[in-house]
Amino acid sequence: MEIRPDPTPTPEPRGSWRNTTHDWAATVDPEHLARIRRAPATFAPGGPGHLVLEVLAYAADEAASRGGGRCLVTLHPDGSVAVADDGRGTDTRFDTDGRAVQKPIMATEDLRFFDVPGAERLPDGQPRRGMSTVAALSRWLLHTNRRANGAWRRRYAHGVPVTALEVVPADGTTGTLVHFLPDEALGPRWSPTGDEPARWRAHWPDLTVRLDDRRTPGKRPGH
Repeated sequence: MEIRPDPTPTPEPRGSWRNTTHDWAATVDPEHLARIRRAPATFAPGGPGHLVLEVLAYAADEAASRGGGRCLVTLHPDGSVAVADDGRGTDTRFDTDGRAVQKPIMATEDLRFFDVPGAERLPDGQPRRGMSTVAALSRWLLHTNRRANGAWRRRYAHGVPVTALEVVPADGTTGTLVHFLPDEALGPRWSPTGDEPARWRAHWPDLTVRLDDRRTPGKRPGH
């Protein structure tokens, strides 16, 4: 189905934007990111696989809000993982100078889950804390965001933006692509077990996940 671009919304002062999942006033929270990096066993229990679940949880949110959605998880030979969904894309607004401002999901805490008692549990039984845990515990992360009114990309190193928010060509789709390389301190590279997709389906019934393993057999744990 063709996606028609939304008209650019009327710019509003950034201070007037209502916080929902993240604080729009902050672009980066260095103390928050440093806290995560100091305790990888706490924020990524079980290693890189927990980071994958944190990203899938956002794709599942989108799928649930639309009555269904799809997601592709790609395992690359360098140990990085890419998670692409077909949702609406990360909320991106325009300030009074006409500049695009993306919700700071990678570099600030998720107000719904981080340090919130009784936060949602992920399929591994651990509490959900948000996308900033993924960014903070990754050597690098590339976030490509496609919305009906534009598309952008930004690169992070351990949660800190290292590029500006770059405009990328529209391709007629919406959704997010989160491609990240987990820090070596988290332990062995992630390799999904045979029953994981089934557990994901049971936990997130609105989300259909497909795996694309591009690693060579010699690179896979256990081979």
